[in-house]
This record gives sequence, structure tokens and C-alpha cells, in this order.
Amino acid sequence: MRAETFFDARDVVGESIIWSSEEKTLYWVDIGGKRIHRLEITSRRHNSWTTPDFPTSIGMRKDGGFIVGLRREVSFWRPGEKFEVFAAIESDLPGNRLNEGRVAPDGSFWVSTMQNNLNADGSPKDMDRASGAIYRIDPSGKVEQLAPNEYGITNTMGWTRDGHFLFADTLANRIYCFAYDEVAKTISERRTIVEGFERGLPDGSCLDAEDNLWNCRVVGGRAVAKFRADGTLLDLVELPVSWPTSCTFGGDDLATLYVTSARFTMTPDHLAAHPQEGSLIAIDNAGRGVAEPKFG
Repeated sequence: MRAETFFDARDVVGESIIWSSEEKTLYWVDIGGKRIHRLEITSRRHNSWTTPDFPTSIGMRKDGGFIVGLRREVSFWRPGEKFEVFAAIESDLPGNRLNEGRVAPDGSFWVSTMQNNLNADGSPKDMDRASGAIYRIDPSGKVEQLAPNEYGITNTMGWTRDGHFLFADTLANRIYCFAYDEVAKTISERRTIVEGFERGLPDGSCLDAEDNLWNCRVVGGRAVAKFRADGTLLDLVELPVSWPTSCTFGGDDLATLYVTSARFTMTPDHLAAHPQEGSLIAIDNAGRGVAEPKFG
């Protein structure tokens, strides 16, 4: 496998990358930059749109357009149009914000929260508590809380074919596995499958066709780690960026792993010496991915 810089995005915090097989295009958000990217991988044609608040996640909808997690709300959106609020999350916890979000295999949208670590200008804000939780948003708009408010920085969402849900807490440096009941739409029996891994901290992830978890190792990790769903390390792919944040499989055969990255908290001197930080990275021959579910 070979990792190379694919697009010079210069994202503050690139996140939540997804692949549209119909458009042969990647979409992702830049949380700190308050924008949504679209990149055609063949022509490298790039578009971006500003957002009214920090965008934290994005997913495709079955009837067209996108479902987008913003700082406090989940909205529907089509490129060039206004954001339409669909669901409010944790209105009673103004010190929290949304973070990870992903469309589940059943067509619902799952989001997680965390203590807000961003000032209004996108600069870092100190955290002093673990108050994040996990929520499921049904296509009808019903919101259900699936886990208590006890997580630091919530990241990673993956559903295995044998009925498990994978999730991570960046601050705790842990990746968890839950039992997932597809009928009741609940998670339970949490256990830790990766703890204290020494390369950075766990950020976003995706599953491949064999249910292996490809996990971005942020905060200086400079790598994507490939774990079995039981936490066994299978591979570690070195990257030309130090803060990889999110990943997805794309391309006609879903065999290229695309990885977003961040420049968050980095000094001007570091960025001058490492201008590739915040870029989109491509890893060839990484395996085979699965099609992204759509909301609805």
C-alpha cells in the first residue's frame, strides 16, 4: 500500500468523508473552516460551500441531497441551497456540540456529542469534562439516546455484519465494541477492544468488506491502523500528514482509501515546514470497501 497526497485541501479539521458512487465523487466537511467539500476524483474538479455553523458530519439521502450535522442541529441540505433544520440534539446541554455522525445500514442517522472544544472563531477551547453521548435519528425525525453522557471526544461509527457497533473515545484512547440489536435499534454490552495504542489517538474510521476497522490515528499518529473487529492489529499505514481524521473507500472498485486530515492547533512554524497538513490522502490497494448507506 502506498499513501500520497491527493488534494491540497488545507482543512482546519477535515472530517466525515463519504463516497458517492453515482457521482464518482468525494464529499467531506471542514469543521473549523465551516465548509463542505466536493471533489471529483478523475478530473480533480473541486467545489466547496460555506456553512452557517461548524459542520461536523455529512451523509447522503435516498431522495437526494444530504443530511448534515452542524454544531447543535442536524439539517437537510442541497448544494447551493439553505440548510433546513431536521432535528435538534441536546438542547438542554448548551456546553456540548455534535461531533461524529454517520448513516447506519438501516437508513437512520447516528450522531454523537462532546463538550464543545471550539471558540466562535474556530480556535481551540479547553475541555474539562466527558459529557458526550450517542443518538439515533429515525427518518421520521424521532431522536433516541443510545448511550449515556460519559464520553470525551466521540469518534468512529461502524456496524459489522454480525451485529456489532464500533465506537471510539479519542481522549480515552479507546475503541469500543457494542452488541447491536437491529430490531430494537439499541446498543449494549460495551467492551473495550483497543486501549492505549501508542500511535496517536483514535479518530474517524470506516469498515471494509471484511468488517476490518480502518482507524485514523490523530494527534501526531501519522497513520491509519487496520484492526479486526476484535481489536487485533492487522496493519499500520504510514501517512504524510500527522493528524489524519476520517477515511472512506472510494473509486470504481472501492479499493482506494481516502483520508482527511487536520491543521488544528498547529503552529505557523510547523505548517511552514509541513504544508501538506490538512490535505486529502489516497492509499492505493487498501482492500475493498462497502457502499455508503443513505438516509431515509
